Amino acid sequence: MKDAMKLEDFTPFRNEPFTDFTTAENKNAMQEALGVARSALGQSYDLYIGGRPERTAKKFHSVNPARPAEIVGTHFEAGPEEAQAAIDAAQLAFATWKHTTVSDRAGLLLKAASMIRERHLDFCAWLTLEVGKNFAEADADVGECIDFLEFYAREALKLDAATTPIQFPGERNLLRYVPLGVGAVIPPWNFPFAIMAGMTCAAIVTGNTVVLKPSPDAPTIAARFVELMIEAGLPDGVINLVQGGPDVGRAITENAAIRFIAFTGSKKVGLEIHANAAKTLPGQRFIRRTILELGGKDAIIVEADCDIDAAVEGVATSAFGFNGQKCSACSRVIVEDSIYDVFCDRLAARVSKFEVGDPAENVYLGPVINEVAKKRVLDYIEIGKTEGRLIAGGNAIDKEGGYYLEPTIFADIAPTSRIAQEEVFGPLLAVIRSKGFDDALAIANDTEYGLTGALYTNSREKLARARDEFHVGNLYFNRKCTGAMVGAHPFGGFNLSGTDSKAGGPDYLLLFTQAKSVAEKIGVVSQHDEEQEQRMGI
Repeated sequence: MKDAMKLEDFTPFRNEPFTDFTTAENKNAMQEALGVARSALGQSYDLYIGGRPERTAKKFHSVNPARPAEIVGTHFEAGPEEAQAAIDAAQLAFATWKHTTVSDRAGLLLKAASMIRERHLDFCAWLTLEVGKNFAEADADVGECIDFLEFYAREALKLDAATTPIQFPGERNLLRYVPLGVGAVIPPWNFPFAIMAGMTCAAIVTGNTVVLKPSPDAPTIAARFVELMIEAGLPDGVINLVQGGPDVGRAITENAAIRFIAFTGSKKVGLEIHANAAKTLPGQRFIRRTILELGGKDAIIVEADCDIDAAVEGVATSAFGFNGQKCSACSRVIVEDSIYDVFCDRLAARVSKFEVGDPAENVYLGPVINEVAKKRVLDYIEIGKTEGRLIAGGNAIDKEGGYYLEPTIFADIAPTSRIAQEEVFGPLLAVIRSKGFDDALAIANDTEYGLTGALYTNSREKLARARDEFHVGNLYFNRKCTGAMVGAHPFGGFNLSGTDSKAGGPDYLLLFTQAKSVAEKIGVVSQHDEEQEQRMGI
């Protein structure tokens, strides 16, 4: 019998290093990985239910948003029957998986992390082809995936070693965090590897089993991840993969056997899931838990006493990295009046240098995810023309049928205008003038969201005030508001940005467990029995 892993057996957690694609070696290796991935384009991927591959009569395609005629993967679409089968399989697996040692569960995550690390650029290539990430964005996604697995493995062992704050005299007091049961995991398309794997592995390392329904815009990444988990030794039924759109999502989340729902996506869908989860269904014996990360209308405040060039760079990369398709992206910049015109000029000049094109050629800005997203952003651009002054972009770009848009900036936007209040989720930025710091904070907080925010200033007093008064879940000073790092920046928002679940933080695994307190009066059980229990790890 192998010895159980303990937390002290591990080196301290360290974030996965970024890949330097300015070197010819790494750039060529990425191009080779893209060539390998292209040779596998268009292949079919099965559903995976209870340890068995499954197929249905209905199929759908995942396409390359840079070249929509290029099919990335063909997937079988699940219906209510497959949803129920996946839930049944997860329930069956839960009966044994919940008794698997935390050490063994953590070991599975660590093995998977090691395998992903060995195939790092391979997964980067699939992210480039399926969702349009350039090399650096794909690299960060894969690195964050590895971080989640490494971090949650350690946190699970730490949670397993939890004790009560005190030992009550005359008793032996224990505190155990036990799994909830079968859960639904519904990840987004914009971080289809890191968030998908992070939510899934947080659930299973704590002893739950999962029905995983990826976004139909990023099904291939999820299918290849599940294949890797099977190769790593995943027991049958612990992760059950079903593919499809909202119909199958509802069939899963509205099932009485689903104990929790982990969802990352739009505010509209998240609130619908939350409302439905609050309803007690026939036969349901628990209150369903929701773990939600929703949208953002994130603001960066720029004060006159800051380094303007640093602020311009931080705003530009926060707003337009991955085309603003991040819930953490800057979509409002609030600039103090005395530097407003200078800032707008420098920002427009900086953004004009961004190149738009195929991310497989490592261009900074690739396409938005699909035709619907492209139309949505173009509609908001038309709204912006009625609400402010266009200072950059504003047009679609015709390249091989790809969903390309110019990075777009509107100045002179009122704080209550639509493009200052509604989540666009694309390459569009609103510039708002502030009369001073009080005004800037009021504007920043005047939103139904509360995910990320940033402040550029050299004033220690303003930093201290923002720490207390800027109402967001992730706040950054004198740096961009995107790029949260696992362990350093636990991620989750306030207000309608979600349940502040703090992914990548020390509290996250608690959301997938329930605490069980056990008190035993000392001296009732014989010393021999107590020694035997200790040997058994009880």
